[in-house]
Amino acid sequence: MSRGRVPPVGPGADPVGDDAGCHILHIDMDAFYASVELRRRPELRGRPVIVGGTGSRGVVLSATYECRAYGVHSAMPMMRARRLCPAAVVIPPDFAAYQDASAGVMEVFRAVTPLVEPLSLDEAFLDVAGARRRLGRPAQIGELIRARVQDEQDITCSVGVASTKFVAKLASARCKPDGLLVVPADDVVAFLHPLPVAALWGVGERTEEQLLRLGLRTVGDLARVPVCTLQRALGPAAGGHLAALAWGRDDRVVVPHEPDRSIGAEETFPTDVDDPAVIHRELLRLAERTAVRLRATGQVGRTVSIKVRFADFTTLSRSRTLPSATDVGRTVYDTGRMLFDGLGLQRARLRLVGVRVEGLTPAAGVPRQLILGERDSGWREAEQAADRAAHRFGAGAVRPATLVDPLQSSE
Repeated sequence: MSRGRVPPVGPGADPVGDDAGCHILHIDMDAFYASVELRRRPELRGRPVIVGGTGSRGVVLSATYECRAYGVHSAMPMMRARRLCPAAVVIPPDFAAYQDASAGVMEVFRAVTPLVEPLSLDEAFLDVAGARRRLGRPAQIGELIRARVQDEQDITCSVGVASTKFVAKLASARCKPDGLLVVPADDVVAFLHPLPVAALWGVGERTEEQLLRLGLRTVGDLARVPVCTLQRALGPAAGGHLAALAWGRDDRVVVPHEPDRSIGAEETFPTDVDDPAVIHRELLRLAERTAVRLRATGQVGRTVSIKVRFADFTTLSRSRTLPSATDVGRTVYDTGRMLFDGLGLQRARLRLVGVRVEGLTPAAGVPRQLILGERDSGWREAEQAADRAAHRFGAGAVRPATLVDPLQSSE
């Protein structure tokens, strides 16, 4: 597909039409995790690739469009995805690489406007009203962003341009992959009404079933129902919300990024585990991953928490607040291990464990408490050196000896 041009995709949809008043952009990376992996493995371009857990309980995190042609999609169990597309290459996720790519993408966005509202690592809303005099029309700004992301990150993105957040997000989904779509302000209703009711924000499986039972299959069907009828069927809030969206009314503004309240990682074991040594090793790996993300985002946190899920899906969590904030994996692990050992599980079978650091604050604003007799360098400096090695040689270039797979190290 040519850059920035997609064929019209329905009434009211115009890839390069009148963008007057359309100052909201929704930008979504195309198959983000998979695209980042293809940067490192260009020989896999054009082949079906899945990123996700490789165990029997793994799930698909991302899939290339070659895989999606077979029905593979995000959140699908990996075993089913393999059955649908046996030829797919499965790659385990590298979240540090995705965080790094995301930071680069968000930097491109913020060079255009300070009004950037990230929704996840791979998508964001932008309000470009203030950038028009400097950079041109909203559609031109969208094209500029797509070109810069392609040039600087070697991945593609799709851009929806509209007068509201809701319609801009729908537009970006309609022009995937690698496209740009403008929904003119005067044509919003014509764009929305042919869509299925499931396209509306807030319509999940249960709500969709209720609407279908009422004979409401499209957004246009719903729009023609009196608001009071929808409120009786769905409740006052949901009914009023969907009625407004069906006519393109969405008053929400772009809210610049709010700092993360917590950063963490968790892992579902391929089979239930009751060996404390295995669980300790997993806690260490998750603590290291969490600390890498903390340092990558320039944050520290004071509260360490763990989560354990038993074979029967019962879940427990425990937390401890530290005397001072940290971004050191060893500190996070020591605290997490203490919390886990304090549960006294007596070899209970676990399905999942997780580690999280909460109470985040920018690392630059936190004074470091000096301790009498403390060495000039310690765990933090060692982990920062490991970060530099990982950036140069790839994730996992330096890791605790406990996490080294003896089978891999002997190859």
